[in-house]
Amino acid sequence: MRIYHNPACGTSRTVLGLIRSAGIEPEIVEYLKTPLDRVGLTELLGQLGLGPKEILRRKGTTLETLGLDEAGMSDAAVLDAILAHPILMERPIVVVDADARICRPAERVEPFLNAGKS
Repeated sequence: MRIYHNPACGTSRTVLGLIRSAGIEPEIVEYLKTPLDRVGLTELLGQLGLGPKEILRRKGTTLETLGLDEAGMSDAAVLDAILAHPILMERPIVVVDADARICRPAERVEPFLNAGKS
């Protein structure tokens, strides 16, 4: 199990706590300290089954606060923006094997808790 984690985020801390309470010690990727590269982000999007616009954070730092217009941006431009500003990526994201999900709200991690013990 891997969690893309921001320790400053309450939901991310809650999800990490739920994972650990289930007896799992996940690989923790602090993606603001160690940002994904284009290949890694593209693979993560594939695991999520989502496009770049679907993983954009809607609260706090957003494209709009950076002076960017999401409506006028292509998926490639949004991907570039996330790569340049990893804070734009919604969190936390939990990955188990080939499956991934944005765990917001925190309860979205629950289906992964039994899977991560194997």
